[in-house]
Amino acid sequence: MTGLRWGILATGGIAAAFAADLRTAGLDLAAVGSRSQESADAFAARYGIARAHGSYEALVADPEVDIVYVATPHPMHHADARLALEHGKHVLVEKAFTLNHAEAQDLADLGREKGLLVMEAMWTRYLPHMARLREIIAAGTLGEIRTVSADHTQTLPTDPAHRLNALELGGGALLDLAIYPISFVVGVLGVPTEVKAVARLLETGADAEVATVMTHDGGAISTTFSSSRTAGPNTAVVLGTKARVEIERWWWSPSILRVIDPEGVVLEEFSARPAEGAGRGMQFEAIAAERYVADESLDSDLLPVAESVAIMGLLDEIRAQIGVRYPNETD
Repeated sequence: MTGLRWGILATGGIAAAFAADLRTAGLDLAAVGSRSQESADAFAARYGIARAHGSYEALVADPEVDIVYVATPHPMHHADARLALEHGKHVLVEKAFTLNHAEAQDLADLGREKGLLVMEAMWTRYLPHMARLREIIAAGTLGEIRTVSADHTQTLPTDPAHRLNALELGGGALLDLAIYPISFVVGVLGVPTEVKAVARLLETGADAEVATVMTHDGGAISTTFSSSRTAGPNTAVVLGTKARVEIERWWWSPSILRVIDPEGVVLEEFSARPAEGAGRGMQFEAIAAERYVADESLDSDLLPVAESVAIMGLLDEIRAQIGVRYPNETD
């Protein structure tokens, strides 16, 4: 099957960004579902969507929808993705994939049982400069990779009730910000063999800052730092024995990478910065999802669902070390 008919579950900011990029790429945005008909109608009018549903149940039951993008807050990802899978829909689930490892494994198992695509919407993996990075690494240009480092730091709302700070909504830097550099280093070096994490917690119990030092197969080391209270350089570096790659500010979105030799000579510069009107970049993960369904692999070659599950296990370990537990966890 090609040309999947997309349904968007929820109508918040990330759903709007995704809808805009689907339209930019000319993909078939068939329906939207919200908890209220009014919100669904407004979203549908904004993005020219023919079918607007006043409940998530109605969206996943829509026979004109093949794949559902789950855009609800973290604690709802598991239940909402499960709802779609039970109705025979493929799912693309906004990062972080779920709230914890147990929920992630359940979705992976259900997708396998149903013969459906279950994919985490870690859009960074699918961007052109990340594709180029993988080519550079595969060619041996960097030599042996010894260190990967990345930060994701922003000044975000401080209201304790805001979803970014409320534990009951999966708040904290870890799931919203740190998921990017952690997924990045896992993509380059693999799941770590050891992790050490430290954090500063807010009065709500959510993490404002979190840092990790991880050891990977072969002894390579990665470091990440994320903060919802400070805006830092937001860059990434991959250090090899022959050369390094530096990725400019906002490295997790379409950016510029440079290959630099030990003497500081720039060997290559690659820009993924989009032309005006070319979209934010979320369309690449959607195009990839359609390909995985069309070729019947039903799994991502860039972020297999098993790796998403492993990353959620890693985040569980980090939370155990920094003393963060979500009150609505069931395991």
